[in-house]
Amino acid sequence: MAERKHAPRIIVLGDLVVDVVLAPQIGLLPGTDVPGRVMLRQGGSGTTTARWLGRSGARVALVGAVGRDAAGRALVRAVRADGVTPRVAIIPESPTGRVGVFVQPGGERSFVQDRGAALALSPDHLRPRWFEDAELVHIPAYSLLGSPLGEAGARAAALAHGAGALVTVDLSSSGPLLALGRTEAIGTILAARPDLIFATGPEAGVIAATEEALLEIAPVAVIKLGPRGARILYRRRNALHQLDVGAATIAAADTTGAGDAFDAGFIIGWLAGRRDGLATATTLRQAAAAGNRMAARHLRRPPQELGFE
Repeated sequence: MAERKHAPRIIVLGDLVVDVVLAPQIGLLPGTDVPGRVMLRQGGSGTTTARWLGRSGARVALVGAVGRDAAGRALVRAVRADGVTPRVAIIPESPTGRVGVFVQPGGERSFVQDRGAALALSPDHLRPRWFEDAELVHIPAYSLLGSPLGEAGARAAALAHGAGALVTVDLSSSGPLLALGRTEAIGTILAARPDLIFATGPEAGVIAATEEALLEIAPVAVIKLGPRGARILYRRRNALHQLDVGAATIAAADTTGAGDAFDAGFIIGWLAGRRDGLATATTLRQAAAAGNRMAARHLRRPPQELGFE
């Protein structure tokens, strides 16, 4: 009988929101209309990572909060369809969060956040039993900011460490981190005691003067370079190691969520390599390659439009 593939147990704590995507075919013209597409899709950094973890066969739970409305119900249905177990608090007094995503011709994006109920997740919504057999807990930095959401993120990290699980943090967006200032941003991430951090180049620059300084925050730093792949930094026997892993070029009109899908692929590959006892460099290279493949899958198959009832 063939050996059954191991399904890692992973928890993601993050926003479950509706992306309102505006994708004009040409540049906007003041005072008039331009052709394009307007889409309502499942959004949220952590939710996108959970979605691709579920599609990869992981036993993944998503912890978040939505309003008592049609948008919240549609989002919960969508993540269930991807094999994700929703651990979702219902916040009656707040609407489900929405994020405006403006996609310029060529794929560059800008965001307007109205996170609504997502911000109301509190430590009281978390159940320690959810974390008891987790191998890894993934927390976007969005979920470490503000109150009570930031306290919920910190509590999730503490429960993960208490259960012996790894903790990964994605720096998520330079804007909210810049709003804190570098010192407080570093302290916020350090308090979660991450085993690994994900960042884009600009996000890394917000909290570290050099790439090497990222290793003062976590033992492993993964810098996502978009179409150029990823750079991984880690120390072994007090020596700095750097791995650069390239990615295939893919034409995409909208790159929203590709970095979050990369996180999912990397996490799956990282856990597999650690479980198989592979050398650190081999594990991290294979994890980055898996992340690149997952990002490519996302670009070829973005979220479908939500169905409301």
